Amino acid sequence: MLFTYTSAPALSSLSPATGPTSGGNTVTLNGTHLSGAIVVLFGPVPATVLTDTATQITVIAPAGSPSSVAVTVATAGGMSNALTYTYVAAPVPVLSSLSPPSGPPSGGNTVTISGTGLSGATSVKFGANPATILTDTATQITVIAPANTGTVNVTVTTAGGTSNALPYTYTATPVPSLSSLNPTSGPTSGGNTVTLNGTHLTGATSVEFGSNPATILTDTATQVTVTAPAGPPSSVGVTVTTTGGTSNPLPYFYLAAPTLSDLSPHLGPATGGNTVTVFGSNLTLTSAVTFGGNPATGLIVVSDSQLTMTAPAGSGTVVVTVTTPGGTSTAATGNPYYTYLGAPTLTSLTPSHGADLGGEVIVLGGSNLTYTDAVTFGGIPASFSAISDTQVLATSPGGAPGTVNVVAHTPAGNSNTLPYVYDPS
Repeated sequence: MLFTYTSAPALSSLSPATGPTSGGNTVTLNGTHLSGAIVVLFGPVPATVLTDTATQITVIAPAGSPSSVAVTVATAGGMSNALTYTYVAAPVPVLSSLSPPSGPPSGGNTVTISGTGLSGATSVKFGANPATILTDTATQITVIAPANTGTVNVTVTTAGGTSNALPYTYTATPVPSLSSLNPTSGPTSGGNTVTLNGTHLTGATSVEFGSNPATILTDTATQVTVTAPAGPPSSVGVTVTTTGGTSNPLPYFYLAAPTLSDLSPHLGPATGGNTVTVFGSNLTLTSAVTFGGNPATGLIVVSDSQLTMTAPAGSGTVVVTVTTPGGTSTAATGNPYYTYLGAPTLTSLTPSHGADLGGEVIVLGGSNLTYTDAVTFGGIPASFSAISDTQVLATSPGGAPGTVNVVAHTPAGNSNTLPYVYDPS
């Protein structure tokens, strides 16, 4: 028969060497010949062995009284030397403040509890209802408040005992109420900012335009600003939801963008000041009309398909645009182009006289004559043909012998006058 001699275990260190009187913490024992530990004693009280190797044992420390005890290990080789482990009484937790000190009856909000001796909290109660512990340090605990009603006492329990109580009030959140929207309409593409005014709007969890959620930008008790979602051309109800419920709805109108199909006239003086009519659709709520970016004045909405306005000054050919809450028209459809003309100028008449019976062909020389729409001799209309921007051919009407003024007219206005002499027959 063989008999094996086993070396006695030897301890070199404990980690940690202190712990709470409640026990329950993990302690690591380092040393040699520790395999096959039969028992690990904290004083006379056995610990729960978790792991066991030749050089290391981990245990759950048993409870003990505030004092120092000898920790030993027993194996088949005998009993180890003793190392000192000190039980430290946990301090009684003391609460100093709650933030916030109130919340909704439904709970679910985060509450921060400040104080001392809070480490290792085993429970936090709001009245008789336990809270969910999120974080736990010696001076601060964060929890999710449970549901409850009225004013209740908040307490924290640790190994050191149960703390003093601080009051927490469950306040019913009032139902939000809307009084106005600004603006009350917008484009079907959304993306515009809408301001909602009312009461009890704090903590808005959602703002909906019909069934479409908006993006919340700012939120106070009396005002919420949002980015409107897209929606089809229609009227929808806008509502705000908070923990207190959902507000009354207010109407918001999605508007199709305006279209501009034609102008009358398409020509005008560079100085502006003439009346222009715009034809199109979705024009009722027009707020601005621009000529190449320059705002028109004297805007009159005739109908959903017609506007009149006074053209601003400008030059060249420009695009006319119409703006409504539904957006701004584009040049993609119709004929929204407007051309500014320089005032017509006459520099010569060839010939400058003719028979009083009329019928003479007169060449009017000058500039800005392309769009000539009338030629008069002493106020009497003459037949004419615009040959180029510098030349018009006119047939003189009959007139009394003497001198009359010849004038050319374009959409930019009347030209200067030049004298024409009627010779007696």
